[in-house]
This record gives sequence, C-alpha cells and structure tokens, in this order.
Amino acid sequence: MAIRCVVAAVDGSPESLLALDWAADDAARRKVPLRLVHACLWERYEAETDDEDEPLSVRTEVHRLLASALARANARQPGVPAVTEVLPQDPVPALTGLGELEPLVVLGERGHGGFEGMLLGSVGLRVAARAPYPVVVVRGGSVAGRGGAGRVVLAVDEDAAATAAAAAFAVEQARLREAELELVHAWRPDSFLSGGSVLMTDTTPEDLAGRLVATVELPGAGGLTVRREARRGRPAKVLLAAADGAELVVLGAGRRHGHGGLQLGSVSHAVLHHAHCPVAVVPAR
Repeated sequence: MAIRCVVAAVDGSPESLLALDWAADDAARRKVPLRLVHACLWERYEAETDDEDEPLSVRTEVHRLLASALARANARQPGVPAVTEVLPQDPVPALTGLGELEPLVVLGERGHGGFEGMLLGSVGLRVAARAPYPVVVVRGGSVAGRGGAGRVVLAVDEDAAATAAAAAFAVEQARLREAELELVHAWRPDSFLSGGSVLMTDTTPEDLAGRLVATVELPGAGGLTVRREARRGRPAKVLLAAADGAELVVLGAGRRHGHGGLQLGSVSHAVLHHAHCPVAVVPAR
C-alpha cells in the first residue's frame, strides 16, 4: 500500500505530542505531507455559534491546540508541508475513516480527557484494530532516531497474508531508517502449526518455526542487514523482549471473515499495551 500522507492524531497530551514528533519525522523520511487532526464532536455543535472569541470556547481551545501542534511540527521538520484539521466525529470513526487520504495514522499510547473528543486510552487499540491502513501507536517515551544503528522488528505470524503486508511495511521502515531488520517468530514445544499437531510428524516445532521465518519473502530488502530468528517461548514474551531497544515493532493483522475490522489476538494486544517502543499494526490486503 502506497502511503501518501502521515496523519498525527493530536489532543494536547504529552503522549500525543510524542506521536506528532514521530509522525513529522516519518513524513520527512517519506517526503510526503503531514496532517494534524483532532476529533471533536463539539466542533459540530458549535459550528453555527458566534462565540469564536470566548476564551472558554471548546472550539477556540481546539484551534489553539492545533496551532500549537502545527508550530511544533514546523519547528521539528520545517521542510515538511503540514496542515491541520478538526474532524467533527468521535475519535475512532474519525481516525478509521480517512481511507481516501491513503494515510499512515500515528497516535499516542494514551491521551487525557480534558474535554469531549479527547483521545482516550482505548482509542489507540480500537483504531489499530479497525483501520484499513497502517497505524502506529507511539510508545516508549522517546522518538529520537539512532542514525543507522537501530533495529526494526517484524513479528512473523502463521497468517501468511498478514505477515506479507507487515513485511512490506517493515522493509520500508528499515530502509527509511537505515536500520537492521529482525524477523522473529515464537514457538513452544506444544505448538500447533498450519492446523496440524506436531505430535503427528517427525518434524519438531523448532524446525517448523525455523522454516516459517526462513520463507518470509522480503521484496525490496536488498542491501539491508536481515536477521531471522525462531525463539522458544510464549509469543508475547518473546516479542516484547525483541522489541526492547528497537526503533519499531511491526505486527500484521488478518481480516476477520464475516465481520468488519481486523483480527488482533492476545499477542498483539500485549505488545500494544506493553512494548517499550512504537508499535505498527499493518492490515492484510
């Protein structure tokens, strides 16, 4: 999926400002525009009023918030075209309904509830689980780049379509950051892979996991340092350990048959809640 702009969800919280910084840097690397958005139902309710100059007006406060965010983005990446927009909707439908922009959406791990429409802790998870485009939840408290010494982690899943989409995004991020790419898959002695019990074959779970990681295709990865690892352990614990010190961890999300949205399992939830670095969720195509 071509990404034509980077969208940062801002609400004035420290976490959303870190997300803004991450988004501005990513837009600069991609050479695409940056869009700063705030979802606020009050903007719809106040649209016909004449209280623009009222200091306590929610609309006034939102516009001040976006002006401050725009100034921060321009100071951080002055070469990136940036605009602001108020979305007169609840945050989840607002941030999952931007498909015509072909965006990468970036938001903080949590926000604050200063007034109606502010991003809340559950918003990131719900947007990541429903958006038809990549979403990055910025975690870890810092977005400072490492200038080529970093690492992008790709979580390898048994869902081939989800892994393929995530792999393309991870390769792109590693190349943009001049970082190493690390593919990780967790296995357990009692694993069931591809729907068959390992007890019914001479092939061990470790063998199967190794093959799974080895066969992931990485188009465009030529010239990158790529590491492939099948690690024994619980998937969430393995991925969280791999994410420690990484610049980004990338998860694939499969489509749910017969339902809207994506399939985010317990492992994805654990990584989104506990990783010490930004987490990207990439939907299967």
